Amino acid sequence: MSFDQHLNESAKRLNQTRRQFFGKSATGIGTAALASLIGKEGRAAETLANYGSGTATFPTHTAKAKRVIYLMQTGGPSHLDLFDYKPGMYARHGENIPESVRAGVRLSTMTGNYKEYPVLRPLQNFQQNKNCGTWMSDLVPYTREIADKICVINSMNTEAVNHAPGVTFFTTGHQLPGRPSMGAWMSYGLGSASEDLPSFVVMLSRDRENSCGQLFYDYYWGSGFIPSKYQGVKFRGQGDPVLFLSDPKGLSRDMKKGLIDDVAALNREHYEDVADPEIQTRIAQYEMAYRMQTSVPELTDLSDEPQHILDMYGPDVHRPGSFARNCLLARRLAERGTQFVQLMHAGWDQHQNIPTQLAVQCKDTDQPSAALVKDLEQRGLLEDTLVIWGGEFGRTPFGQGDINNELKHGRDHHGAAFSIWMAGGGVAPGKVYGQTDDYAYNIVDGKLHVHDFHATVMHLLGIDHEKLTYRFQGRRFRLTDVHGHVVKGILS
Repeated sequence: MSFDQHLNESAKRLNQTRRQFFGKSATGIGTAALASLIGKEGRAAETLANYGSGTATFPTHTAKAKRVIYLMQTGGPSHLDLFDYKPGMYARHGENIPESVRAGVRLSTMTGNYKEYPVLRPLQNFQQNKNCGTWMSDLVPYTREIADKICVINSMNTEAVNHAPGVTFFTTGHQLPGRPSMGAWMSYGLGSASEDLPSFVVMLSRDRENSCGQLFYDYYWGSGFIPSKYQGVKFRGQGDPVLFLSDPKGLSRDMKKGLIDDVAALNREHYEDVADPEIQTRIAQYEMAYRMQTSVPELTDLSDEPQHILDMYGPDVHRPGSFARNCLLARRLAERGTQFVQLMHAGWDQHQNIPTQLAVQCKDTDQPSAALVKDLEQRGLLEDTLVIWGGEFGRTPFGQGDINNELKHGRDHHGAAFSIWMAGGGVAPGKVYGQTDDYAYNIVDGKLHVHDFHATVMHLLGIDHEKLTYRFQGRRFRLTDVHGHVVKGILS
């Protein structure tokens, strides 16, 4: 090394910040010391792996599902009006639900101080699927048609009674923001199966009337405290699916690649100095963004889809940003290697307009949800794709407002018991799991908590939920916190 080079290196060390010093220590001397303290080479390797970008220990067992498509219905779909058939409720319309039934169930502040809790009968009639006998409302005829391919869970349970904590609980395993989302955990544990597309993609939609005020927060698909390269990539419904997908005029692909390579070289040099994992994230994101300039336009171009497939998803498939179009794009993403697709659709919060708006929501989502399952099946993808449909909670069996007003009444939030459904990926088809009481108010058999839901999803992906952890602020965190059991009763 020349004198000038030596002088420059000395200057670098003198100018090193406290943050840089400890950053380098954490991956240099610090990890060596940790390994010596642990003692056993195997344990050291496993522990150190969990500090970095994913681990080599997953899957922990044979996976039934290679990918997940999560059809998140935010606002709280009414289980009593869609999936949990209670024929006795028609005759009880207007009667007060007994205190013995309601005792101990947390309600929102909107109805917690009601003096009367009158039964609101189901809005439509129910019929059975001809193959498996599952009862479903006339509001969801397309889903009823595929009931023999799905598992309906009528015994979901959550403590959340408000939207943001409820959605955060289902998407991250905790009611407070800041934890990694389920898709981020999957990406962290299993890595990516596609070189040209993100492993975790999010698409948003809402009801046409904008009747529901729920917001979509970035932390619903964020990476929390694990490296940000595992967070979901949001595809937009209008314009370029991803911001800055198109190059400025006068910038060729070769010029763009040269620019990215130069920036990556600078970032790698910076990483050698400060050992910040977010620098590696930036390098990976620049490379992925470059590849997505080719892969994403091909993905979103539906001109190669046969007409009968477009018809299967319904007329809304032609409207950019619609739930139907997002369902079709989810199937195309699954074909191309994306492992976690999270569709979020708002509009189910029907406090004063359930007689009219519930039918609108079902019209927008019922046909494309069923079409996605059928489309995956006919392409041989359903067997190893886990499809999930459900909201953050259900809705109360009692009514809000004047239940005799055919146009203006509704149901409040209800987390004690509600319904979701799952299909493919190792889930038992044609099955109804769990049971509620005669009012669909409390669970009497097969209670399935949010933590159990997450543990079961991870199990189907080949991940032991207790072993996929990340050390942060002195403790190891996981998606299920310190809870969760695999619900074997819904597995095939």
